[in-house]
Amino acid sequence: QVQLVESGGGLVQAGGSLRLSCVVSGSIVSMNNMGWYRQAPGKERELVARIQIFGSTNYADSVKGRFTISRDNAKNTVFLQMNKMKPEDTAVYYCNRPASLFYWGQGTQVTVSS
Repeated sequence: QVQLVESGGGLVQAGGSLRLSCVVSGSIVSMNNMGWYRQAPGKERELVARIQIFGSTNYADSVKGRFTISRDNAKNTVFLQMNKMKPEDTAVYYCNRPASLFYWGQGTQVTVSS
């Protein structure tokens, strides 16, 4: 069974940075398109960044130019570097495989203060 373990969240001031990690076990990240999602209170979960098998990336308009998704194949880990953060980035962040979802991990809370 695939397990997704997210970490790296926390409290940061607006304009600050965080780096999230997602360790994947039971599947190989280099053989899957992987993505980062977030869910803010009272809102639906949304896909904010995706990295494809051959390394191309795409982003939601709300994070384009500020967030960067990457992966370390040797560590079977997906990262999300978040810069110039805004209060509206406050959410629980999750990683998963967009094309065919795995069971969700516990996520990691990100809070951006103004």
